[in-house]
Amino acid sequence: MSNFDFNQMLLNNTEFLKPFAVTLTRDNEVAKDLLQETMYRALANKDKYNVGTNIKAWLYTIMRNIFINNYRRKSKQNTIFDSTPNDYLINYNQVTTDNGAEGTLTLKDIESAIHNLPHIFRNPFMLYFEGYKYHEIAEMLQEPLGTIKSRIHFARKLLKENLSRY
Repeated sequence: MSNFDFNQMLLNNTEFLKPFAVTLTRDNEVAKDLLQETMYRALANKDKYNVGTNIKAWLYTIMRNIFINNYRRKSKQNTIFDSTPNDYLINYNQVTTDNGAEGTLTLKDIESAIHNLPHIFRNPFMLYFEGYKYHEIAEMLQEPLGTIKSRIHFARKLLKENLSRY
């Protein structure tokens, strides 16, 4: 099938997709965006269309999948929009400062707690903390993967107990 024929088929079926997009989105502007994205995806995946296949069903499926993916993406974001005016914060003259001594003390306590861990737990924990993956640590220390995971778990547990006052 030539590009011209495929494009012509898409244009001929665009009118059938508009009401479906409005039904899905319940908003004309969002429906236009959905229709545009559907047409883009159809053109980008032209090679996946089998000649003789029902083009309407193919386009409806593309549109439905795009809508579902966008819906899932938005629901995961849980975006909360705050439309209240924040004008009172503009001329708010209160100055705050952070307590550097408290931060240093906490950091020293954490470093001390890590240093006081038994050697068998400290090495895997420090490697994990530096960004190595479990299997990389297991290879470096020549230990089984389960042992490494267990030691890191127990290191976290000991640190949690030692730093419980925070």
